Amino acid sequence: METKNKSLTKKERMANILFKIDAVKFGVYKLSSGKASPYYIDLRVIPSFPDAFREICEFYAESITSQIGLKNFDRVAAIPLAGIPFASQIAYNLKKPFLYVRKGIRLHGRERRVEGILVSGDKVLLIDDLLTTGLTLKKAADAVRAEGGVVTEAVVFLDREEGGRQLLEKNGIKLHSLLKISEMANTLYEMGAIDEESLKTILKQVKKQ
Repeated sequence: METKNKSLTKKERMANILFKIDAVKFGVYKLSSGKASPYYIDLRVIPSFPDAFREICEFYAESITSQIGLKNFDRVAAIPLAGIPFASQIAYNLKKPFLYVRKGIRLHGRERRVEGILVSGDKVLLIDDLLTTGLTLKKAADAVRAEGGVVTEAVVFLDREEGGRQLLEKNGIKLHSLLKISEMANTLYEMGAIDEESLKTILKQVKKQ
């Protein structure tokens, strides 16, 4: 089994990890965007599996280093709540200052949406776990920009391919995803982890480009 795992590509390995920790579920689910979905990817369980969490955070860090470059951003900002454990570990791994964006403005203290040190002109890399419509990331980018930060790129572990990438691009943000839902579904199907019906259920949700 170990030899087989070593022969997997990085993306196949990530898809396999999600299946093993039971992060892929089928049924009728309401997403945070309000949309209904016939499947659900629960990435919030990942930090409960230390080996999987470490490997996924390392994959994030490797991808950010190679695809974006450490010189091209000053700070890492998390999107609450699911993005916080990933982004804080990634910021630590990359030796970058860590911020997080609140969902709403605090009505006491500094009354800011961005927690942490943010200097006007700082280039901020947004990190979240999952992308569906892209609205959450867009709002976070707006909040960072309102406080003087520069946002041009965002990274997510999994892109559900339901229009989020296009929304971000319209708002001047390039999306980097470690894994696309179509890649994950096809990989799990080829491995025999999900059946054809489950594969079709996932792929039906993908927004045609």
